[in-house]
Amino acid sequence: MSIYTRTGDTGTTAYLGGGRAEKSSLRICAYGEVDELNSFIGAAIATEPTEFEREILETIQETLFAIGGRLASPNPEKVAKVLEKARVEQAAVDHLERRIDAADAELEPLKSFIAPGGCPKAASLQVARGVCRRAERSVAKLHEAEPVDPVILKYLNRLSDLLFTLARLANRELNIPDKIW
Repeated sequence: MSIYTRTGDTGTTAYLGGGRAEKSSLRICAYGEVDELNSFIGAAIATEPTEFEREILETIQETLFAIGGRLASPNPEKVAKVLEKARVEQAAVDHLERRIDAADAELEPLKSFIAPGGCPKAASLQVARGVCRRAERSVAKLHEAEPVDPVILKYLNRLSDLLFTLARLANRELNIPDKIW
């Protein structure tokens, strides 16, 4: 199978389950930004220290693949078997919340805004946080036009909070103080 098909050369792409859409459509943009977020999570994993929060970040990547699959399927009943493993449930949101609470308990309480940066791992997580916010806005925009599973919106909202908290935690691990704004 070739990596290129030439079918998208005119600005359209195929949906999972059939049909085509403009690459600029709300749905294509939404799952494209989730895919971009997944790439930035991968970059954060690869940034030293590579073992810092690796397990949760890899779990997040799996969930983002599931979200992408859900968003790429305007007719999920057509591809129900394929989407069987692409479930996104409230338990995933709850898991993020528990991890946020645990990390937050290790950090000084926030009293003002902090500037992104610090160690490379923290900076990478902050970039992923910004991309997550953009993906969330794109999915919300899609949801205005056609229904999106509300758990997906919740997940992306909590994920940006977790990425922010993990960035702060990465800096604390290396004794780099938050840069207060």
